[in-house]
Formats: sequence, structure tokens, C-alpha cells
Amino acid sequence: MNKDYINEFASFDEYLRQGEPSQKESAENWKTAIGLQAVDGLQPSAYLIDVAKRNIEGEITLDETRKLIDSYYQSKTVRTPKEEEEEEADKVSANIAKILSTKTFAFNTNGYVSLHRRIFEGVFKHAGEIRQYDISKKEWVLEGDSVSYLNWEDLRRALDWDIEQEKNFQYKDLSDDEKIEHIAKFVSGIWQIHAFREGNTRTTAIFTIQYLRSLGYEVNNEMFAKHSWYFRNALVRANYRNINKDIEYSPIYLVRFFRNLLLKDSWVLKNRYLHIRPTDDWKEQPNLNSQTGSGQKNNFINKEGEENVPSSSQACPKFVPSSSQVEELIIRINKDYLSIGDIMNLFGLKNRTRFRKEYITPALAEGALEMKYPNTPRHPRQQYRMTELAKTWKECNEKKNK
Repeated sequence: MNKDYINEFASFDEYLRQGEPSQKESAENWKTAIGLQAVDGLQPSAYLIDVAKRNIEGEITLDETRKLIDSYYQSKTVRTPKEEEEEEADKVSANIAKILSTKTFAFNTNGYVSLHRRIFEGVFKHAGEIRQYDISKKEWVLEGDSVSYLNWEDLRRALDWDIEQEKNFQYKDLSDDEKIEHIAKFVSGIWQIHAFREGNTRTTAIFTIQYLRSLGYEVNNEMFAKHSWYFRNALVRANYRNINKDIEYSPIYLVRFFRNLLLKDSWVLKNRYLHIRPTDDWKEQPNLNSQTGSGQKNNFINKEGEENVPSSSQACPKFVPSSSQVEELIIRINKDYLSIGDIMNLFGLKNRTRFRKEYITPALAEGALEMKYPNTPRHPRQQYRMTELAKTWKECNEKKNK
């Protein structure tokens, strides 16, 4: 998830700091609901933000919020690709906010499938339906490779088995470390099944929040809001193995996410650390609770745990684009700001959703691209340009190829 994305909802923080208890809870639910859309490269409309605030302030109910959103999109006889993306983000966000506001939870396969239906009701025709074909998905952290998802014939049986095993598992007498490792393993397994055509990560995230609450944990949903894309990539790495590339399953990144969530650790949750071929500067993930971190050079991490971009004065940055799409993006654009439409024209591409997911989102996450309005990602005149890091890499790459 883009590190500046959550700033779009900075006004929600006022409710978290100064609002009544009910406002704080509602604001947290909305931030989580909206933040989770980033796993599919989606961002909500300004209209959704407005009605969410009205709900937080008690002016309208969650049901009224959803009706307003439905009416808003029904009134649009013609929709741009951008508005179609926003419609999904808005409706799913409203559905998730309502789910998180309730205390009910069914820890069984039917409950998991029903959760998918409730999240994507009014968005996907196949909401709440288990997929009936096999799937694969190219992942930038895997350099275009895919996790091996479960074959479709065994999906329900696998869900039944995993959930039943978890029901019978005994946490008593386990250390905190052992509990976290087991939780990560269970959540990873549920996600790897990938029971649905779309929306698996968002469903797993909400299911996880509800399950952890049922175990007695106080879950700060904001972790999912701020780091939803890291959460997904951590699930990918936990379920990927390629012995020809000397890569084993790596659940440690997901464990660190849950350590931050439940034990208040301070691992720096950046997607670059999850790439199967990280540069030397991103091979060791820092923990800010440790004075020495994890060997990460200090000039790359500031006191807030954010990444500092290496200076362009360096001869060549230790940076490698995570995918061929990101590399091509850096090569084709320049230091001037361009709209997403202008950038797509450089490629001759028209599918905005796919372009954002495969090019823009990963480039932002790894620091190769920056926004003109970083504090307002949904700005109507948002534009992008390469960062100094990407510019230096591009110049070095061009010199090498001369």
C-alpha cells in the first residue's frame, strides 16, 4: 500500500483522537474498510469519504450510507473506467464498515463464504460463490510468478479441514511467539485456498479481524488500513516455493505483521523487503524496537520508520525494478508529471484497472514513482513522475547499455 495513501483519510484521525467512543470505533472501521481496497489497486471516491464522515458523526446510519451510495451510482448513466473502480471501492467499503460494526461471527466454512457474500453484495454477481475453475495470478514480488492455489474441486473440503483443525487447536501454555506463528500459519492456509474468483484477500482480512477478536485480542484495525498491500504480499511469500530459484516458503513476513498487530512490535512493513530478489539495501527488514535494527543502514530509515530515498549523488543506486512492467514504466516516462491517462497512452494500453494494479501501484510502493499531490491520492488532477531514485537508476542503466 502506498505510504501516503492513508493521508487521504487524515480527517478521520480527528475522530480517533478527539471523538466520542462511538465515533472513534466508526472512524477506525471506515479507515480499515477503505484501506483494504488498496490490495486490488482501488481507491474510493470523494463522495464516499463525505458520506462516511456523515455516518461517523451520527447524521446517517450505515444502511442509509449504502442507499446513498447506490443512488449516487444509479444516477450516472455513463461511467468512466475510473468511476467503475470507485463504485466497487465505495460499495465494498460501505459493506465492510457495516460488518466491522457488528459483533457477530461464525467460525465455520459457511460463515467464511457468507462473509464474502456480505462484503461484495451488490458488486460481484458471484458474491458468496466458491469458484469453479483453477486460477493463477502474476505477482510482482515473485517477478511475475504465481502462488500455487488450491484446485477448485477441493475448495470446500479444504476450508472445512483448516477451520476444524483450528477449532480444535489448543493455545493454552503457548508463548506469545508460538501463538503468533500459529495464527500466521492458519491465516496463510485459509488465504492459499483462494476459495473465490475475486476478493480473497479482503475476505481473509475481515475474517482474521473477527477471529482474533473472538480469541480475546484487542485488534487495532488500522494496521490493515495502512498495510493492506504488505499483508497481501506477505501472504504471497508465505505460500510460495521455488527450489529452482532456491526460494523456500517465507512466513516470517506475515509473522512480523501479526507481531506488530498483536504484540506492538515495530517491524518496518515495506513491500520491498518481500521481493524474492531484493537489493542489498532491502534484504534485512528492520525492527525499530531494536537499537541495531536488523542491519539496515540508518540513512534509509528515518525515526518514523519511513523509507528515505537514497541521494542521487550516488553513482548507481542499489535498486532493481520489481517487475518488467515497473522497469518499462521507468524507461518510458521522464521527470515531468503525467496523468495516468497520459502514461497509458505511452504504452498504448486502455485497461485502467489492470494498468494501475500492474504498473502504478507497485512503482509507488517501491519508490520508483511519486505523486504530484501525495497527501491527496484521489486528487482530480493527480499526476505522477519518476523519483530521484528511479531517475538515477535509469541514467545508470542507459550508460551501461551504451
